Amino acid sequence: MAFACAPKAPPLRGITARPALPELSILPGHSRLVFDWRYEDPDIRTRGDGAARTAAPDSARVDLFLEGGLGTAVAVLIGDTLRAPGPNAVKRLIPPAPLLWAALGKLAVPPAADTSARLDGDTLRVDIGRGDTWRVTIAAGKLVSLERIDGGRIVQSVHRADDQHVRYYDATARRTLELTVTRVDRNADLDASIWSL
Repeated sequence: MAFACAPKAPPLRGITARPALPELSILPGHSRLVFDWRYEDPDIRTRGDGAARTAAPDSARVDLFLEGGLGTAVAVLIGDTLRAPGPNAVKRLIPPAPLLWAALGKLAVPPAADTSARLDGDTLRVDIGRGDTWRVTIAAGKLVSLERIDGGRIVQSVHRADDQHVRYYDATARRTLELTVTRVDRNADLDASIWSL
């Protein structure tokens, strides 16, 4: 992996805290989030609209529709299993499972024994793991960011500026996916067939 372009991870700030993370999950019941999206990497720039359908506690389907109706990308995430059929160009649009969950507001990283936490005002920052580390930032009880740190560098991240603006970045591939949520439908009717690809 090329880590040279990945930013260095700063040390955790704040006072030492007990490493107890709050429950961060998707909206209860069935929901549909409608969004506009924009993707960019060194070879491609594209945009469109899309939808994420979620069924608490552990199921999500994301559909990305290319602007002009020129194609689609789809991913189904159940627990920590991500399925995204299609060519590699389509799969590049979809973040890995823990980061896709983070984009939807859920914390779902692999468990690790080494965890340290710092509290800075109302912001809790937690490092989970050693070597390949997940850094979680939570403010006001909501997931603000999830970063994957390898070799002391932030190689992938999801930042949630608020409930409407989400940015995924892969520093090693210089890939960015930005979502702007335009509508949230709670208690949405979801057909069971959406979970099959």
